[in-house]
Amino acid sequence: MAMTKNTSSPDGEPKMGSVLLDDLRQGDFIGTVKRDFRELKEFMLTEERRKRLKEMGRVKRGIFISLWLLKALILKLTPARRLLLVISIVLFWFSTSVSYEGHNFHMRSETAFAGAAVLLFVLMLELKDKLVAQKELEAGRAVQEALMPERCPRVPGWSLWLFTRSANEVGGDLVDFMRIDGNRFGVALGDVAGKGLRAALLMAKLQATLRALVPDVVSLAELGTKLNQIFSRDSIPTIFASLAYLEVQSDSGLVRVLNAGHFPPLIVRGARVEKMERGGAALGILHSATFAEQRIDLEKGDSLLVYSDGLTEARNERGDYYGEQRLLGLLPQIAGLRTEQLGERLVAEVDRFMGEARANDDLSIALLRRE
Repeated sequence: MAMTKNTSSPDGEPKMGSVLLDDLRQGDFIGTVKRDFRELKEFMLTEERRKRLKEMGRVKRGIFISLWLLKALILKLTPARRLLLVISIVLFWFSTSVSYEGHNFHMRSETAFAGAAVLLFVLMLELKDKLVAQKELEAGRAVQEALMPERCPRVPGWSLWLFTRSANEVGGDLVDFMRIDGNRFGVALGDVAGKGLRAALLMAKLQATLRALVPDVVSLAELGTKLNQIFSRDSIPTIFASLAYLEVQSDSGLVRVLNAGHFPPLIVRGARVEKMERGGAALGILHSATFAEQRIDLEKGDSLLVYSDGLTEARNERGDYYGEQRLLGLLPQIAGLRTEQLGERLVAEVDRFMGEARANDDLSIALLRRE
């Protein structure tokens, strides 16, 4: 009988030594720390301060980064934790030995130890908050995944591929598929401004509103007007959402399109790539905005691509954008692939371009091909 190595303590928790060894085996420790430090500066420092750092020498830059990050950390804590952190810093800074000698009594204390204990307490409190928030976000992500349509919905005469990937635990992109009746099918791709929990909640509101209106609205122009009025009324001021809604029928190559502030869909006809016309305003910008329905006829083998800004605005480690020109240059090369392969190739090319850089925005794609 083969022996297995015990990596858990009697109470069921993993052994610390085993955990640390596993961490070392992960590899690229230095690269991971560098990426974390870059993300820390992006989150903690203002754009103005990041620009100022580029103009400084190495020594001066190191000093100012340390001071600005420390100040940003202190200001982002709760008042009680802020005071505790300042106390720990003071105890570290003025670390001395204190002695008391009595008749038969001698006491010696290091203030640095007290500072370390206070700092550890603050870190534990922050970790507790993070774990609670992480648990809630994981629950939100599970709900979002449950609301997602299948990757390749079946529509007679059409081949569809839908994809979305959030930059954080929850995302603000909307990707949806609707069977309106026996012969009408709808595909929606939207992008709520910003990302994270706020955008995710507004995305869920937009999805519910769209699903409620679509079955009873024949005119896509009217659909856009109603969506905009509801989103403007119920959303947070200054928050908007772009939306591309496409409707097809199984017995026709006609695609009806409502574009509310979204990127113009791309028509791929073999080696040619055409842009549809720009649409109306994004939802939530103007309460009285009007919208128009666009139409496009697709022949057999033609594809229609709708995407979010997470595709063209994906950045690599140098800060370069993937950009629309790379996308337009790639599409003719892969137009002959099956719809699912084409979509997967798009995502793979973006990931290859980004390398080790972290995604800054949600990435969503909807592909329709006339079969």
